[in-house]
Amino acid sequence: MWKDIPVPFFMSVYFLHIVNPNEILNGEKPTVVQRGPYVYRENRWKDNITFHDNHTVSYKEYRQYFFEESMSVGDESDVVTIPNMLVLGASVMMENMPLPVRLLLSTAFKSFNEGPFLTKPVGELMWGYDSKLVDFLNKYFPGMLPTSGKFGLFAEFNNSNTGQFTVFTGQDDIRKVHMVDSWNGLKSVDYWMSEQCNQINGTAGQMWPPFMTKESTMPFYSPDACRSMELVYQRPGVSRGIPVFRFVAPKTLFANGTDYPPNEGFCPCRQSGLLNVSTCRHNSPVFISHPHFFEADPVLLDTVNGLSPNEEEHGLFIDIHPETGVPMNVSIRLQLNLLIKRVFGISETGKIAEVVMPMIWFEESGYIDGPVLNTFRTNLVVLPMVMEYMQYSFIGLGLAGILGAMMLYLSDKVKSRMVGQPCTDVDPSSSACEKTPLLQTPTS
Repeated sequence: MWKDIPVPFFMSVYFLHIVNPNEILNGEKPTVVQRGPYVYRENRWKDNITFHDNHTVSYKEYRQYFFEESMSVGDESDVVTIPNMLVLGASVMMENMPLPVRLLLSTAFKSFNEGPFLTKPVGELMWGYDSKLVDFLNKYFPGMLPTSGKFGLFAEFNNSNTGQFTVFTGQDDIRKVHMVDSWNGLKSVDYWMSEQCNQINGTAGQMWPPFMTKESTMPFYSPDACRSMELVYQRPGVSRGIPVFRFVAPKTLFANGTDYPPNEGFCPCRQSGLLNVSTCRHNSPVFISHPHFFEADPVLLDTVNGLSPNEEEHGLFIDIHPETGVPMNVSIRLQLNLLIKRVFGISETGKIAEVVMPMIWFEESGYIDGPVLNTFRTNLVVLPMVMEYMQYSFIGLGLAGILGAMMLYLSDKVKSRMVGQPCTDVDPSSSACEKTPLLQTPTS
């Protein structure tokens, strides 16, 4: 089960479709409408598994995505409008370059008919589309883009792996099970500005040490977010008949350095609620947040129309069985945002006001169900419950046996004292009264 994960995983993608692109170019506030979900079944498996003498195991986890039309609201052929990362992202990246370079970039945009906004089918935006601009940028600005082929928001994810993890097996110490020893051979990363923020902490995000309490936390390292994160206990609950603890993201997870000083290492920061991931995303002005800017600075909501955050739809959580540390129900929700603004010398940016523009948000979810759930419930819930009831039954039977033995002992002791006493001292009818036979005079 650890190698070939039998739990169904799904990725639900929501596009924040722009309805007023021309007005945005004139400096007006963006208005978006949520489209989706577009649901993809996610297959995960581990390969290149190698066990080591120090009670660790190395592996790579691969993933594939398959569109599930029956679970989706719409089809991959649906057309939506989002910011053109190749234009608006590159413009912000070139903001401090000499004016001739910016003018050259603007000329290239015009030559390849690339505008500030992209209107394309969902499937192409997700998994990639051909672009001559990509070839141009890779030729004259190498390293700017993560790909040399098709450009898509999730082009790097499909048929890929999350890097080589080396984790502890827990054989020598169960408290270390699945804790990360290294990732891609690294004990820490170098994306951030402080040693603490660069640390690789916690597990690989699929299981945690057993015997968790309400004071426990759930640290894990996320290669996609380029950092370690930590969830905190919220409340107890029941998931498909299994008692669980729900862990959620604390409000400090994406807080800026001003509101939460330990996060200063993740800066340069903007408002709380945004994680600047440009340092691990080829310096593109990309930010991660909760969907719809949930639990973010209200200023972010004021800059975009059409967002309505709430915990039920936009909060991330993991329901975990505390005795085993195995997640029973998982929902990780994150939003991808792009900083857009007017850049002098690049006419494609028009009069765009500076705003962190939400493009898409996605939810990776999975839950234990079917035969795996039945096995889990039988072995880890029903049997322990039966054993607990049996132990109390056996204790009760044991106490009853001891009490019965004491009563018999006391009864026998009382009888032994009473036997042999003359009938004048006791009730003549009592069985304890000793009947002395009459002496018979022998006859001659």
